Amino acid sequence: MEMSKTYDPKSFENKLYKEWVDKGYFKAKADSKKEPFTIVIPPPNITGQLHIGHALNDTIQDVIIRFKRMQGFSTLWLPGTDHASIATEVKIVEKMKKEEGLTKQDVGRDGFLERAWAWKEQYGGRIVEQLKKLGASCDWSRETFTMDEKCSKAVREVFVNLYNKGLIYKGDRIINWCPCCKTALSDAEVEYSEQDSHLWHIRYPLSDGSGEIIVATTRPETMLGDTAVAVNPKDERYVDMIGKTLTLPLVGKQIPIVADEYVEKDFGSGAVKITPAHDPNDFEVGLRHNLQVIRIMNDDGSMNDNAGAYKGLDRVEARKRICEDLQAQGFMVKIEDYKHNVGECYRCHATVEPIVSKQWFVKMQPLAKPAIDVVRKKKIEFIPSRFSKVYFNWMENIKDWCISRQLWWGHRIPAYYCGDCGELVVDKNAVEVCPKCGGNHMRQDEDVLDTWFSSSLWPFSTMGWPDETEDLKTFYPTSVLVTAFDILFFWVARMIMMGQHFMGEVPFRHVYIHALVRDEQGRKMSKSLGNGIDPFDMINKYGADALRFTLVALAAMGRDIRMSEPRIEGYRHFMNKLWNASRFALMNLEENAVPASVNPDAAAGLHNRWILHRLEEVKAESDAAIESYRFNDAAQGLYKFLWSEFCDWYLELIKGDMKDGAPAEAKAEARFTLYTVLREMLVLLHPIIPFVTAEVWQSLPGHAGEDIALQLFPEARPGCLKPDDADDMIFIQETISAIRTIRAELNINPSYKLTVLLRPVDTKQKELLEHGRAWFMSLARLENLIISADEHAPKASASNVVRGCEVIVHLSGAVDFQAELARLDKELGKVDKELAALNSKLSNENFITRAKPEFVEQEKARAADFADKRDKMLALQKRFREVAG
Repeated sequence: MEMSKTYDPKSFENKLYKEWVDKGYFKAKADSKKEPFTIVIPPPNITGQLHIGHALNDTIQDVIIRFKRMQGFSTLWLPGTDHASIATEVKIVEKMKKEEGLTKQDVGRDGFLERAWAWKEQYGGRIVEQLKKLGASCDWSRETFTMDEKCSKAVREVFVNLYNKGLIYKGDRIINWCPCCKTALSDAEVEYSEQDSHLWHIRYPLSDGSGEIIVATTRPETMLGDTAVAVNPKDERYVDMIGKTLTLPLVGKQIPIVADEYVEKDFGSGAVKITPAHDPNDFEVGLRHNLQVIRIMNDDGSMNDNAGAYKGLDRVEARKRICEDLQAQGFMVKIEDYKHNVGECYRCHATVEPIVSKQWFVKMQPLAKPAIDVVRKKKIEFIPSRFSKVYFNWMENIKDWCISRQLWWGHRIPAYYCGDCGELVVDKNAVEVCPKCGGNHMRQDEDVLDTWFSSSLWPFSTMGWPDETEDLKTFYPTSVLVTAFDILFFWVARMIMMGQHFMGEVPFRHVYIHALVRDEQGRKMSKSLGNGIDPFDMINKYGADALRFTLVALAAMGRDIRMSEPRIEGYRHFMNKLWNASRFALMNLEENAVPASVNPDAAAGLHNRWILHRLEEVKAESDAAIESYRFNDAAQGLYKFLWSEFCDWYLELIKGDMKDGAPAEAKAEARFTLYTVLREMLVLLHPIIPFVTAEVWQSLPGHAGEDIALQLFPEARPGCLKPDDADDMIFIQETISAIRTIRAELNINPSYKLTVLLRPVDTKQKELLEHGRAWFMSLARLENLIISADEHAPKASASNVVRGCEVIVHLSGAVDFQAELARLDKELGKVDKELAALNSKLSNENFITRAKPEFVEQEKARAADFADKRDKMLALQKRFREVAG
């Protein structure tokens, strides 16, 4: 195939991906001769679309799976999507209301679920198509949805198993409630944000009239449900009051003063109002003291019958009215400004209410202990390792998991209630007859399970468990999980617990936690800041490979990524560089044929021995970097080798070998080396940039009918490792670079051919320099090259030293000293003017205090740049004056 003159990813990316899928290149096959390697994709929500975090996560997974495929493993990258109960239901409810003016209740549960499945069919595959555009080499024949029958079967099996073991129970406990979504949330689904609020100090009079206690609260509306005031038993201020009663302001009922070590003596007034139905800590205090639990809010956040005169008010309005009444009746002591963390629903961001509610829970401590042990024993390793500490902290302080959700979209809880005798039956199959009384008035629990319940089974439910499938036997446990930090508790910890409990084996060996993608200023990307980067836009603009390479090159372990469009554009230039280098190679391969084989271990040319040595080093470094999850090191090492060593040096070094009249042996060896290095470089780069490497691969001679996606990682050639020869070649390169540096620093015209004197330190250096004479003449653009330790440098010259060898450039005729001094004077005037203006601005206190901090830093950086430029120009001016005499 002939390559087009310009690199145009749109012309081949979609075509190549379709070929790969159609030919089944990504389909996993159980092969007893090959070691399995498995990744399960963190299933994106069907409501979602590809964002930059997804792009990073899935690119890293694709790099790993393509790399392992090339190493000869039997690979499976299992894809799928999550039904996302809350997020999806919110979307469908909004759509119904906007387009039809209907509510869930208007269409009923069955009607709503019909709409939900239709919505899933229409929109649920959008993110999958975007993953394909990114180049994700998943086994799409195994694509799974969390509500597929095989997953639903696993969910029922797990629920019934845990219930029968006493690990799932139903009870009244304090839970997080979203009044907007009208559903329970687990602790992990609550996000906290610091908000400006107040601390209200309220007077609670002793019932016997002997005094009062002042309590401070951030939620005065909940006082209507107070059933005690607690003090520390060692607090001398209140010791004599313990056991007495107080009159609850606005309500008038008597509540006790109880002693509990939960209360901190030195915080606030040392007395805490106890509202067991509306605070998790108060709930525990209430259990210890057998206090009444009085819920004062409805599910929508409005006040209920227990709120008395405030019944029917929204919680925000109730707070306002209660504070006004406390003030009017003399109970309000003072109001302070106060910042505190407020819990919000992770989906809709409404303020969460802690409320006592009858829900289904999983007992977590019995499941957590084995899951802690496997990480301590290194059966599972977190990468970076610091995340294991975070994991232990959460697991060792774990609370029971509220798994029921008051939604319709999701896995309905397999619990059935008898309408005749009230019997509760939990079963994998639908129960129509009561096993206790024989009645046939059975109804299923209305709630569905938390989405994370089903996804906690993902590594084995996707492979057919509880059935003993071939996939389960071959590909479980999986090899590595690639994920973000924010779902460490939502998902990763729960998968470990479920995997240990049901499979008796860890679900994965490694957990690689990648960084957060931020903007170039280090800020989190958000809609409100307008600083997000749409990966789909970047793919359309620069190609998938440019986006992928940028993400991988910046993915340093443990450091957040600072992403910007110019960086992606910059790495598109790298794709272009590869493209043009490949075209150069094709033009220099005789009749576009595979070059005759040459023994690479015995290459005659020093430049050939150097590049083959470096290729072996890069192969080993790339392999080690990906194996240890140092993806940025792999990408940057390959980038440097291709751009700086292969393109900037090797392609220039062999141009003499390719000329007409060059020795046939040298031409043959150069062609073979060029072909070999390019071919293996394409394979090394393929896991990171699959499209451009595949397109170039198809153009290389000898590849008819072959596809790079099926190639094995290049074998090592230890015989090509020649560090001494490589170092000799590097010495020649350093010397050429020293000449180029002098030319650039002294502003010598690039087309002017120089006279250069090289003064070697010994015979070996002299022989090496003579060996490279032709390269010096062409690559340094020389008219004359003198290699002699005895030759003296002329007065008008500039020098450098490389490994003791003096590099002397004759300047007579090369530089017009007076013209250069005049130019420098003019430039210095401009720089001094800019620098003076910046220093004046930065010494102005008004500017420093009023301007945005990032702008101040930007101006300081500009001033530093100008100062550095000024110093260099003064040094050059001094040098010219010395040389000119």
